Amino acid sequence: IWSMTAIAFDRYNVIVKGLAAKPMTIGGALLRILGIWLFCLAWSIFPLFGWNRYVPEGNMTACGTDYITKDWFSRSYILAYS
Repeated sequence: IWSMTAIAFDRYNVIVKGLAAKPMTIGGALLRILGIWLFCLAWSIFPLFGWNRYVPEGNMTACGTDYITKDWFSRSYILAYS
């Protein structure tokens, strides 16, 4: 989702500014991709180290973060992410 957000931001910049927009370089694009991947990796790994946890969802075919638990430690993950 974050990758699509970055693409949408780049397209918005080109549409709004037209030819006056500063073109994105390969280095800039790679830096943004690396930043997005590191950000997402960090948020995916936090539950494995004890901040919140992964639980089965729906019909037990997928896992997601535990947003039902009422303790502050688990809820702080959801609050920080949102």
